Amino acid sequence: MKKPDEKIIKRVKELRDKINYHNYLYYVLDNPEISDAEYDRLFDELLNLEKQYPELITPDSPTQRVGAPPLEEFKTVRHAIPMLSLNKANTEAEFLDFHRRVKELSGLSDREINYVVEPKFDGLAVELLYQEGILTIGSTRGDGITGEDVTLNLRTIKSIPLKLMTDNPPSIIEVRGEVIMNKDDFEKLNRERLQHGEQLFANPRNAAAGSVRQLDPNITAKRPLRMFAYGTGRVEGIQLRNQWECIHYLKDVGFRISEYVKLCYSSEDVIAYYEEISSIRDDLPYEIDGIVIKVNDFEIQHRLGELSRSPRWAIAWKFPPQQETTKIRDIIVSVGRTGALTPVAVLDPVRVGGVEVSRATLHNEDEIIKKDIRIGDTVIIQRAGDVIPEVVKVITSKRTGNEKIFRMPDTCPICGSKVERPPGEAIHRCTGMDCPARIKESLAHFVSKGAMEVDGLGKKYLEQMVDKGLIKDPADIYFLKKEDLMKLDRMGDKLAENLLSAIEKSKKPSLTNLIYALGIRNVGYHLAGVLAKTFGSIENLAKQEIEDLLSVHEIGPVVAESIYNFFRNPRNINILNKLRQGGVVLPREEITTGERPLEGKTFVLTGALDSFTRDEARRLIEEKGGRVSSSVSKKTDYVVVGKDPGSKYNKALQLGITILNEDQFKELIK
Repeated sequence: MKKPDEKIIKRVKELRDKINYHNYLYYVLDNPEISDAEYDRLFDELLNLEKQYPELITPDSPTQRVGAPPLEEFKTVRHAIPMLSLNKANTEAEFLDFHRRVKELSGLSDREINYVVEPKFDGLAVELLYQEGILTIGSTRGDGITGEDVTLNLRTIKSIPLKLMTDNPPSIIEVRGEVIMNKDDFEKLNRERLQHGEQLFANPRNAAAGSVRQLDPNITAKRPLRMFAYGTGRVEGIQLRNQWECIHYLKDVGFRISEYVKLCYSSEDVIAYYEEISSIRDDLPYEIDGIVIKVNDFEIQHRLGELSRSPRWAIAWKFPPQQETTKIRDIIVSVGRTGALTPVAVLDPVRVGGVEVSRATLHNEDEIIKKDIRIGDTVIIQRAGDVIPEVVKVITSKRTGNEKIFRMPDTCPICGSKVERPPGEAIHRCTGMDCPARIKESLAHFVSKGAMEVDGLGKKYLEQMVDKGLIKDPADIYFLKKEDLMKLDRMGDKLAENLLSAIEKSKKPSLTNLIYALGIRNVGYHLAGVLAKTFGSIENLAKQEIEDLLSVHEIGPVVAESIYNFFRNPRNINILNKLRQGGVVLPREEITTGERPLEGKTFVLTGALDSFTRDEARRLIEEKGGRVSSSVSKKTDYVVVGKDPGSKYNKALQLGITILNEDQFKELIK
């Protein structure tokens, strides 16, 4: 088998870091930076590389889990049955391939398989536990295994019944659905936030997710949220034989279901349904991004089973990204918190998917050259859930000869400092440490969720503070007085007091949040947590050499160098000292230690275990130094076998790999 070279290894790590970062933004902070289509491209590239080079698969790879971990503000809730994500189809051929696999695995003919289909809502997945007909716990999907307890917030949504509308409720039923916000309600909410100087939500999906995940349920109650039920988890006390029966039972007991849910008797029916829903998509009051297709019969679903992160009996058939044609009037450059310069196309305004857009990201200079994008070009743009769309391609046949080639500037358009492109990178960067644009973006990151979490201190206020000379770095926030805040536009007496209170509250962050807030390049929230558990304090982290950092699992040369350089910059050390002076507590955590008897050992898990979930077994192995892979190879040390093992068991027998049953596994991990 071909060995991966350094370039492949580096690319796999880059993809993992990017996907983990965007998982965090999407699933935890509800603040995505990229479109669904771009995320899918990153994920598919990683998936393909790991298929080619299975030895590169690691337990922390985003392909080995469902989603990102939940935040710490809410208690966690473990789902009795995991809320798996769905595999996706982008074309009719991919759907038909799914249909073929269903027939082969089930042993049934074309006409013996029925599907329940419905629109794929673009919102927040939740689970509601009803005991004896009463709503007792409501949780988010989280990472699919555990979610956040948002019961009080979900109780405020009027389309969720607090008591099931039946005299004979099941003893237990877990109802799953999607919390959404209608397009009109979303636009109204953003207008209100704009008036109050608050950060705007990117789209209705994030508005819904952000509303459900408020610590104060009174805020959630004011948001126009709705929920559509689409299925169940655990059910005890009633017998539901299929998805069609299930969905109508939910309707009977008080849940809103999609008016477009349909029972299809053939693959042709599903294709016709896809075309029908696609044609009315823009006319619907809410956002959808495809259709969901589920095998109707529960017994057949059980026979088909599940993969590690998705069921074999369901698939999401996604709509293609919505595209329009427009003209590039200019190309400007924005500056981010790390000094990254991003070229942005200024467009003739055009409506894409019901939203008017006038700008599109061009990513970087290499992308502009690759697509040969020029000022004055007529282009096709697409939007896939993101506020800022991207340019797909240039319509060269419409060129007049007056188009202008764009070049990245040699100096920062904001502060005039020199612009450099580091070797091996596609991004140009401003070298000015005091660049106002960098400062503003850094401040917005510093106060955001997952970082210092200064509630109510939105980007509009931060920009004013910088422009008026009130703050120059994050530490200055902790020296603001009420008279300073009263100098800001749209600032009232009560709002100023609330902001000061929020600033005061943020002075006791967790170590993970503080490390993430500092904005160390290449360090996302997950890695911030790894650093917190490994080093226990900012002071200890700051004195580590590159060799020490490289000894930490998940930290490679690029990240180690970023961390090392950050703490060798006198400006950053001054900011940390100022934070202390401003009353911020630099927290300490207990350093994770312990024996690691499984260091260097690779495990593969197959089949259902009685004493552990798959996630619990993985965690036990990793805590003792081992790693878990999704595929069996000659490098596998142990295959742990539970009930109904799959093909991995046979492969282990062929390769002569040590096989452990559950009892043997328990003995080993002791």
